Amino acid sequence: MSPKRQLRHESYTVALICPLRVELSAARYMLDEEHAPLPQNPHDENVYVLGSMCGHNVVIGSFPDGFMGLTPTAMIEAHLIRTFTEVELCLVVGIGGGIPSTTTDIRLGDVVVSDPKGALGGVVRHDCDHPTAERSDRKKYPSPPAPEWGPVLTKMQSDHRAWAPRIDELISEMFWRHPCLREQYTRPPSASDVLFPKSYVHPRKGSTCASCDKTMALSRSPRASPNTSQVFFGLIVSGNSVIKNGVTRDEIEEKFKGALCFEMEAAGVISDLKCIIIRGIADYSDSHKNDDWHGYAAAAAAAMAKEMLTYVAPMSI
Repeated sequence: MSPKRQLRHESYTVALICPLRVELSAARYMLDEEHAPLPQNPHDENVYVLGSMCGHNVVIGSFPDGFMGLTPTAMIEAHLIRTFTEVELCLVVGIGGGIPSTTTDIRLGDVVVSDPKGALGGVVRHDCDHPTAERSDRKKYPSPPAPEWGPVLTKMQSDHRAWAPRIDELISEMFWRHPCLREQYTRPPSASDVLFPKSYVHPRKGSTCASCDKTMALSRSPRASPNTSQVFFGLIVSGNSVIKNGVTRDEIEEKFKGALCFEMEAAGVISDLKCIIIRGIADYSDSHKNDDWHGYAAAAAAAMAKEMLTYVAPMSI
């Protein structure tokens, strides 16, 4: 094996923030080339993986213990931008909980990309209450992403009307380079994608839905390509708490009409780095939440991030 190239901190212009281990590995093995690590400040506790992706020099940042939430993610960001001073574009990449609705047929393994609309940055915080409306709005609606992402989102959405997203293709390439990843990141059978009514609560025992009454499952029209992920662009709901209650999920969706998924990191970084958020749907944010789709959802999000970078010209440093 040839030695890995070692660049400078200033060579990296794109950051992927992936707090969970399953997310970090999915993004890492999407790299076209992995670079040698660089010296790190002893006070910088981040885990970094460096490499190239679609012509960009990319730093993938994570936290040692895979903590979730706004504060750990803000710490990842703070350390990263001090260490890699030339980073200009950022993607927060990983898994999220879907918000199925009468208007959006979102399913496990699909991907949601934050898409700014008007004054909204594509992300809204659902657990932000302040005594003044001005402070609340500033925290609840983070600023829009970097303007460079605008044409990317427009062109991708137009392309996806005629051509399928490259998620399957890029995951297959990852498996070709790293066959040992198939066990963790292969798409689960479609039969395991079951959506229950919000009132049907998962039994207390059992980490999977093996004992759940499948006759209670909601009927959904079959997709033309049931094993292919669809990509949705729109509003992502962020907060410090895990949403695993169907009633709560629908109440929040009612408050933020058109919201597509929940996650726990975006509001911690988007105001400073002005990121795009990419989430692979791993569950339905209800009591039936489990880890069965985590691997594939993380891989699908990482593949979407890689596809997005094909729309951006690499920066010269």
